[in-house]
Amino acid sequence: MQTRVLVTGAAGRIGSAFVRDVDEWYVLRLADRHIPTYQHDHESVLLHIEDLESCQAACRGMDVVMHLAGDPSPQADFYDSLLQNNIVGTYNLFRAAKDQGCRRVIFASSIWTVGDYTPERPVMTDVPVRPPNMYAVSKCFGEAVAYYFATAEGLSSIAIRIGSYESDWIWRQRDDATLRGFISQRDMCQLLTKCIEISDVPFAIVHGISDNQWKRLDITTTRELLGYQPQDDAFQLFETYHQHSIEEENR
Repeated sequence: MQTRVLVTGAAGRIGSAFVRDVDEWYVLRLADRHIPTYQHDHESVLLHIEDLESCQAACRGMDVVMHLAGDPSPQADFYDSLLQNNIVGTYNLFRAAKDQGCRRVIFASSIWTVGDYTPERPVMTDVPVRPPNMYAVSKCFGEAVAYYFATAEGLSSIAIRIGSYESDWIWRQRDDATLRGFISQRDMCQLLTKCIEISDVPFAIVHGISDNQWKRLDITTTRELLGYQPQDDAFQLFETYHQHSIEEENR
């Protein structure tokens, strides 16, 4: 039987790429504040994560909850957005997943949770969090909620500290900090799939970046725990993109 996966934030950049990549692998329920529209056979539902009953309904009958919804902006205001979307909404999804008998929640955390470490060496998964803004604080809260539900209520939980997700703006300028924390679409989809498939993981924090030549986050434990095998290197990709751009300009 195929695994049933609820994808919150399914209309977002990470969610929509994941849906395209694994379209036939799982039975998906795509949930968002605005119902996603794709050419697929999967169920789409309206979800307001700040409402517990809406979360309960979305989680019903699912095996895994992939929680990608929430405000992704480091500049987000606490009262206007983060409190409801990243604090209340995160708790609601974990609460509903446990109540509805789901076996695991995969939580989209952020590289920002350890954003105040100096860049001299890659940050390990087991160091104390150092959030430089309230967005990062909201993601630290999510990691703590994941730990609570895993240890106190027996809900398998994996938090992924996602780096700079591949998008067009990354290639328009070279920013070493961004490239050090880069994760490509295909590496992100592989990592999400690994988090669904791995068995016997009560709780884990893993790092979501590609195999970049210089890394902001250490991915040793992520490789060992999940069998993650990233295919891309941001620095090589940037140089390739830059070279192609020069060739196009010279034509």
